[in-house]
Amino acid sequence: MCSTLVNKYNIPGPRYTSYPTVPYWDINTFTLKGWKKSVKDSFDSSNEEEGLSIYIHLPFCESMCTFCGCNKRITKRHEVEIPYIHTLLKEWSLYLKIFNARPKIKELHLGGGTPTFFSPENLELLIKGVLKHADLAEGYEFSFEGHPNNTTKEHLETLYNIGFRRVSFGVQDYDPVVQNAIHRIQSFDTVKYGTETAREIGYTSVGHDIIFGLPFQTSAAVTNTILKTKELAPDRLAYYSYAHVPWQSGNGQRGFNEMDIPAGKEKRAQYETGKSLLEEVGYIEIGMDHFAKKNDSLYQAMKDNTLHRNFMGYTASKTKLMIGLGVSAIGDSWTGFAQNVKGVEEYTHLVNEGILPVYRGHLLSQKDEVVRKHILNLMCNFKTDFESAELSFEEEEQIIFRLEEMILDDLVEVKKGKLIITEKGKSFVRNICMAFDLRLQQEKPETNLFSQTV
Repeated sequence: MCSTLVNKYNIPGPRYTSYPTVPYWDINTFTLKGWKKSVKDSFDSSNEEEGLSIYIHLPFCESMCTFCGCNKRITKRHEVEIPYIHTLLKEWSLYLKIFNARPKIKELHLGGGTPTFFSPENLELLIKGVLKHADLAEGYEFSFEGHPNNTTKEHLETLYNIGFRRVSFGVQDYDPVVQNAIHRIQSFDTVKYGTETAREIGYTSVGHDIIFGLPFQTSAAVTNTILKTKELAPDRLAYYSYAHVPWQSGNGQRGFNEMDIPAGKEKRAQYETGKSLLEEVGYIEIGMDHFAKKNDSLYQAMKDNTLHRNFMGYTASKTKLMIGLGVSAIGDSWTGFAQNVKGVEEYTHLVNEGILPVYRGHLLSQKDEVVRKHILNLMCNFKTDFESAELSFEEEEQIIFRLEEMILDDLVEVKKGKLIITEKGKSFVRNICMAFDLRLQQEKPETNLFSQTV
């Protein structure tokens, strides 16, 4: 990739797991009543045909991984498991009261934190508690994030027996210097055991998460990690840039010296090295930061133009309604977003009082919905259409004006009312989406809100 383009476009920008992005939610006009109505309307219009998705946030970890920007609670006290599960199920019951029919679950994902901090028995208690008052949609998909160091055969078997077929292991990097810096020390043999055990049990999609741009990481370390990954041949990969946002992520990332973190040309070289090696062994780039083999559902979704992106990242299942359960979890009703409180104690108190534990959100305007569709098209399909009646809005000329430099740099093409991201432009999809982001353009963002785009 041309280093001139990297230098030109490597600016802070959103990752667009939502539009509007969280910093630009209009929290002043958001109400819990409005959120509940948007959930009910979405459920009524989509449950029978497509079902809904559930994201469950399990925040507990036994140790701090210093690269992580997720909401977590560090503890070795496993007696926190049962009370937290009971609260999750109470929160789910509050949403069940909003629905006027039995929900159909299309997708369920366990994220964290460390979901496998919880015992297999307690995870089974949680999932069966959720399913007790729900049906399964056709082609449903259950998935979870597994920490290689504590995902046991019992975890894999128990979750498989209640419907899970996809697991993603957080690998990050195999280099011992990098592992020590990010406080995530795990051997290749540990990852191999988890991967092979999952396959033996019957999981149809085993994924690995790998990060480039980590402290003390080099292109040689990335090459070594990709070659080891090649040996295990996961079905899909999240291969993404380390987001250095110490002002948002708590104390973990504050332990790094900025000089220890690869940046600019060096960081981009790591990505290009990894991408080239992955493509050599049959992985196809899916959207942004994701790769999959042709047997994986993510690849098939891309081929069928059904790929979707939400707060869980890229997914092969698109539902209008996604319920977020647990501390800091974000729900999406398609016309609104809502995020739960971040503290376990406050979350527990609100739920026990019979109150949805939401502390901020956004209800989309009609223009928000149009822009959201454009950005989803760009993030998932690398193209969008201005001619479609449902995608038309008055700021189109402003957007084309903001894209002029990218058009001259051959990152995008605009022809006959259609915008197409070129092969060269795919690496700059976040920058291209920023041209559509009316709220970001209008409110002139602070530079420290987001990680670098390249």
